Amino acid sequence: MQACEARQATRAAIWSASSLGLTAHDATVLHNSNKLTLRLQPCDVLARVARVAAAAHQCAQLEVDVAQRLAEVGSPVAALRSPEVFVRGDYVVSLWAYYEPVTTQPIPNAEYGGALERLHAGMRKVDLPTPHFTARVSEARALVADHARTPELADPDRVFLASTLDRMRRAVSESGRPEQLLHGEPHPGNLLSTQAGPLFIDFETCCRGPIEFDLAHAPDEVAGHYPGVDHQLLRDCRTLMLAMITAWRWDRDDQFPDGHRLGIEWLKELRRATAQSG
Repeated sequence: MQACEARQATRAAIWSASSLGLTAHDATVLHNSNKLTLRLQPCDVLARVARVAAAAHQCAQLEVDVAQRLAEVGSPVAALRSPEVFVRGDYVVSLWAYYEPVTTQPIPNAEYGGALERLHAGMRKVDLPTPHFTARVSEARALVADHARTPELADPDRVFLASTLDRMRRAVSESGRPEQLLHGEPHPGNLLSTQAGPLFIDFETCCRGPIEFDLAHAPDEVAGHYPGVDHQLLRDCRTLMLAMITAWRWDRDDQFPDGHRLGIEWLKELRRATAQSG
């Protein structure tokens, strides 16, 4: 978010916390891209704020519903401070427990794999309407096809990216592997190291698909600590995941830090990956 939007979003977060009787005078920005993540103090609450829109409200509500249901079945997830999704002016706000990091070191691969396995076990007990992973691939594919939204994407790169998305979507969809509720993006940035152990956050990307689609977002070594993995499917999912995040970096409205440079680098990496697999 731009500075003016971030100030308005911060006011919306403070108002939301105050409406619950929480004392929130100060806010520290923890992450700022398309969504603003804040630590509110002195109540020590984490607020996630997005611009108001039908899709944003639905995403926030899905995230809250999934997290609440997963907590009920004992999954390793961050706790909610309120099951309510707040709308204040132009912003949608959800409130979560804040966890002080216990270490700056990466979570060990065995712990990471164990936490993801427990998360998936809990997700098999949760029945909520969620999109199929292919819906997210279709969004990336539509972005690549839209020259107005991706004006800096060169035509040869556009053709390559589109064909890779199509080919890898088919490969993963036709794998025949069991499908279930997934986190959608369980990368290291969405796994907190806390006193209670590793806890997952950010469930707005939940979808249905094979567990390999989630594992593709984790460090490569994590798969060695997760039982029953189809490693060929995992390689396909990693290529698909890389194609998707590369497409999003070319969106003219993308606010991911250093996104343009990453878009260029990931295109090169994707070409190398597809050349090796071919």
